[in-house]
Amino acid sequence: MSDSTRAILAAALAIALATLFAEAALAQTQPKKGRIVCWKDKSGKVVGCGDKVPPEFEDAATKELDRRGVTRKTTETAEEEARRAAQEEAKARQAEEDKKRTAEQRRQDMALLNTYANDREIDQRRDRELQEVDRLLGQFQGLHKGAAARQADAQKRLAAAETARKPSDAVKDEVARAEAEMAKLEKSIAAKSKEKEDISARYAETKRRYLELGGVKAQAAAAPPKK
Repeated sequence: MSDSTRAILAAALAIALATLFAEAALAQTQPKKGRIVCWKDKSGKVVGCGDKVPPEFEDAATKELDRRGVTRKTTETAEEEARRAAQEEAKARQAEEDKKRTAEQRRQDMALLNTYANDREIDQRRDRELQEVDRLLGQFQGLHKGAAARQADAQKRLAAAETARKPSDAVKDEVARAEAEMAKLEKSIAAKSKEKEDISARYAETKRRYLELGGVKAQAAAAPPKK
């Protein structure tokens, strides 16, 4: 190969390389073909789309789509990132609470199964508690009956004293004391009646859960959790 031929080839190669580098540099400064970027305002609403994000929206959330409209890339604002982090944290806390609740329920179930040999023992304990409440309730009702009798007697004597125009302050005090005692006893009677309802409801739920845990379910509840 002659020197002139080599020179021509070298010059052609130099031109080709220069052209290639120029095209590559140009490609870096031009938007990708088919690339569409949409940007949002602070509320998350899309406010514009184009081949590049305007300077005033550079910190906004964006969504990049290809020519077919398929989302290829998204970014979040600091507010969106904080909101997502808060949601993930709340979800993690809820999962932890659910885990603790499940463990506590398992503990209660094991205690229930270890406390009673059969469901009849549940009924027996319920009846013992109800008997004690009934005993106290009977006492309060008896006291209330006595207070009502004293109140009625004082009312009669008060009416007679007022008719005869005699001093009646002492009798009025008796009426007031009897009425106050009756009101106090009525509260106690209502509280004990409510206590009876609560005991019956509590043991009904205890028995329901005990029967639900019977047989295979009882074994599963007593077994240690899988790791």
